[in-house]
Amino acid sequence: MAKTLIYLQEKGLTDFGELEKACDAASQKFSDLSDQIKAAEQRMKDISELQRHIGTYSKTREVYAQYRKLTGRKQAKFYEQHSREIEDCKEAKRYFNSLGLTKLPSIQSLKQEYAALQAKKGKQYSQYRQTKAEMIELLTAKNNVGRILGVTEKEKNRHHQQEAR
Repeated sequence: MAKTLIYLQEKGLTDFGELEKACDAASQKFSDLSDQIKAAEQRMKDISELQRHIGTYSKTREVYAQYRKLTGRKQAKFYEQHSREIEDCKEAKRYFNSLGLTKLPSIQSLKQEYAALQAKKGKQYSQYRQTKAEMIELLTAKNNVGRILGVTEKEKNRHHQQEAR
């Protein structure tokens, strides 16, 4: 209890209302950082998937072009020999169409975007850990003060409901 009091005095949070606001702000900041990190991770995953399909497409494009030039039995025989490459190329094209891509981005630009996202994520993750620790300290202090004052969430809710009536 004494540690909680010293912590709150150091932070200048001597009013319970201010403490609640600080807890809410810390929770919101933590949530925002978490969302930003998840968005960066999702974009990095999307970039990796796109790079994979671009690589597949570049390897199989010529075989698919040859297949399209042929007709009849020659095409069927060619398909038997190169079915895997042809299907891989078709799958890559379907993926590009699902993204609405008319021109493929360069692998280099994707690598640069990925590296930038990774660096940004690293910086945000250190903030995330720091914000999480701060949020836990504030919530623990709020919980301790609540116990000291005998204020529980049930009592607060009951009090708010009575005020609303």
